Amino acid sequence: MTTEGVMRGQAVLDGLVTLLDLERIEEDIYRGVSPSGSPVRVFGGQVAGQALVAAGRTVPADRRVHSLHAYFIRGGDPSVPIVYEVDRIRDGRSFTTRRVVAVQHGKAIFSLSASFQVDEPGIEHEAAMPAGVPEPESLPTRAEIVADYQERLGAFAKRPQPIDVRYVTEPPWISRERGPREARNQVWMRADGVLPDDQLLHVCVLTYASDMTLLDAVLAKHGVYWGMDKVLGASLDHALWFHRPFRADEWVLYDCESPTASGARGLATGRFFTREGHLVATVVQEGLLRVVK
Repeated sequence: MTTEGVMRGQAVLDGLVTLLDLERIEEDIYRGVSPSGSPVRVFGGQVAGQALVAAGRTVPADRRVHSLHAYFIRGGDPSVPIVYEVDRIRDGRSFTTRRVVAVQHGKAIFSLSASFQVDEPGIEHEAAMPAGVPEPESLPTRAEIVADYQERLGAFAKRPQPIDVRYVTEPPWISRERGPREARNQVWMRADGVLPDDQLLHVCVLTYASDMTLLDAVLAKHGVYWGMDKVLGASLDHALWFHRPFRADEWVLYDCESPTASGARGLATGRFFTREGHLVATVVQEGLLRVVK
């Protein structure tokens, strides 16, 4: 299905699932590819999701990933495969630790450390979901919003969308017309279709989606946006903590804000809440943000 030329729906989501289904080429070595028509650099969420798949395939099924910490070292080349090398750091009684290095052209482009844990009972509490957020069905799709901005947003506006994104706050490419605003961005998002019942896959899809809209909170504060203003950027590092089980094909609220920007870098934090108000994941990312004079 398309909306104003934007590909979306189950077929596009199935393409993402295939993208995350890495080829095993040797013990603890996997190979992934990028979708055709990719931009100049590999999308950060893609390489993070694929690296987590590689790590997860070396871990017993009874252990869930609870955290990952990653660095984007070089821009990925979408025209050639990415090789993921897994290092089995530790296999303990409760925790398993893996390190993954993504390699292209003989050089590391990305590194990830992930920790997995057996399910254990314990004390529980969680932050409250933001109040007064409209239901996702009442909001326009991203494709509907970008329809009037396709020429100015370029390829970004027509890129296939396996993730259904509904903006709660005004998209920064629109709010920039009125100047800076609060350093916050809220969207509902879900996989645009039905995913298999594989918890690792759901975690990897959310990891993929977590690199979307996060740095928008930084840009909104300064009234600028990619491709529309003289701002250059890239993800530098990315961390995720998974608190509770969830389905990535059900709506989650991604509540993002930026506490600071300095030194040509911007920091953004994000929290994922289910519709029922449960906090299922927390994200922190620092991005390179250079405003060209």
